[in-house]
Amino acid sequence: MPMKAEDIEKMILEALPDAKITIEDLRGDGDHYAANVVSESFRGKTRVQQHQLVYDALKGNMGGVLHALALQTGVPGD
Repeated sequence: MPMKAEDIEKMILEALPDAKITIEDLRGDGDHYAANVVSESFRGKTRVQQHQLVYDALKGNMGGVLHALALQTGVPGD
């Protein structure tokens, strides 16, 4: 069963409440998304660490229910 963009956003916001999130369903199938996540929580962290915070927020759904996520992260003002 595909994941809804709203569910992805909710999970990320639970872990990163200040995040500004933009999600796009790339194929219209609920399996392939692009997400841009901006959060102060990312400040001072490498891109890999930033992405890991987002993947952790998805609670194991990445690679399963959520097949593909093209992820961009950053801090406010980037």
